[in-house]
Amino acid sequence: MRIYNFEGVTLLSVTKEDLAVSRDLLEFIDRSPSMFHTATTVRAHLEAAGYVYLPEGAAWKVVRGGRYLTVRNNSSVIAWKVGEKFDKADDFDGTAPYHFQIAVAHGDSPSYKVKAVPELKGEQDTLRLSVEAYGGMIDHTWLDRPLGLAGRVLVRCGSKIESRLITIERDIALIPSLAIHLDRKSGLAPELNRAVDLMPLFSVGELSEGAFRQMIAMEAGVDASNVLSFDLFLVDHTGGRIWGYKDEFVSAGHLDDLQSAYAALKAFLASDNDSDISVYACFDNEEVGSNTKQGAMSTFLRDTLVRINSALGLSEDDFHRALAASMLVSCDNAHALHPAHPEKYDSTNQCRLNGGIVIKEAARQSYCTDAVSRAVFEEILSARNLPYQVFANRSDMPGGSTLGNLSNIQVSMHGIDVGLPQLAMHSVFETTGSRDTALGIQALLAFYDADIVISEADSIKIS
Repeated sequence: MRIYNFEGVTLLSVTKEDLAVSRDLLEFIDRSPSMFHTATTVRAHLEAAGYVYLPEGAAWKVVRGGRYLTVRNNSSVIAWKVGEKFDKADDFDGTAPYHFQIAVAHGDSPSYKVKAVPELKGEQDTLRLSVEAYGGMIDHTWLDRPLGLAGRVLVRCGSKIESRLITIERDIALIPSLAIHLDRKSGLAPELNRAVDLMPLFSVGELSEGAFRQMIAMEAGVDASNVLSFDLFLVDHTGGRIWGYKDEFVSAGHLDDLQSAYAALKAFLASDNDSDISVYACFDNEEVGSNTKQGAMSTFLRDTLVRINSALGLSEDDFHRALAASMLVSCDNAHALHPAHPEKYDSTNQCRLNGGIVIKEAARQSYCTDAVSRAVFEEILSARNLPYQVFANRSDMPGGSTLGNLSNIQVSMHGIDVGLPQLAMHSVFETTGSRDTALGIQALLAFYDADIVISEADSIKIS
């Protein structure tokens, strides 16, 4: 493997393996245009690997060595596997050796959601779609791009109501810019009103009101009268790509956070830890605060862990002792240094593309990383000679929050926030490094494979 030196930083060249992983990531993203599709894609990977679906509404049977998954709202997934050597007996300083090692990510991304009454009739027979922002996207990046549609449709089937996924890959809408001749200021910094400027054009006369419902009915395979409701989002179908003269970059939509969701899933599936209960979770609704029934702040993770504990014949006391010995890794992408704006970053705690997984920390606790979790994670990576980076916001620029501390509201354990470095977060088309996904998988696999048992915040055993 060739090594390059650039400004004192040792860089590894991109390998065929890195590119194969990047191409697989892009295929994963293509199959996941909405959070509902993401959950379906994740579930397909798990079931192909032998994981058994346990519906929340059914009785659960969980055994040593078993592999399982459950789903909430068809948009959040949790999977777990019980180690073959699982034993509830005491063997470490009076604490339970039984514990969880958990990685969580999210499967939603910023987009525009179509409203219940979807059509806006305008001047000269124009028809636009009535949408509102889901999450905090960079609005102007969505302009002048042919757009499709994806999500779920609830339909009447006899005496039942069924949920059906649809993906319209045809270009059926576009949000046109206002010409610079009509607004000279718009050339540099368009001031967009989401209720005025960001309603996508649907037709200029060929379609009339009611056409939207007819279209999604056809996609769902039912008569329009049987379409009851929908959760549908605009989708850019440009498609991801690997680029750069040395194939250094990967660009696609939804890298935040499908890149981390993919890396954590691949690590989970490849891991082999006989001594713990390994858990993978992909949550919905992170981009709008996570405080939904299927979000990271919901009871979904706690409900699942409690039911695992009960199905294994363990007590409530066993469960609480297990949590005290457990660790969670929250995986959500990080801001790589922007070449045009280094002044927006902390002078020392910054990360770069193709530099390894990023440990994120904030004094105001928007990230759950602390000295304990950081020491454990860094020790695991150092033992395998895996690269890692650190990120903190400039001290005068508070950043956003993510999954770690929100999950801990319901099920408290030691946790760390990590991510993969990227540029243009929340753009319709984001950029990462072509080595970053493979490096992320390696780091998270090291976490899953290490047997970590935490005794309070005083002693941590890693084997």
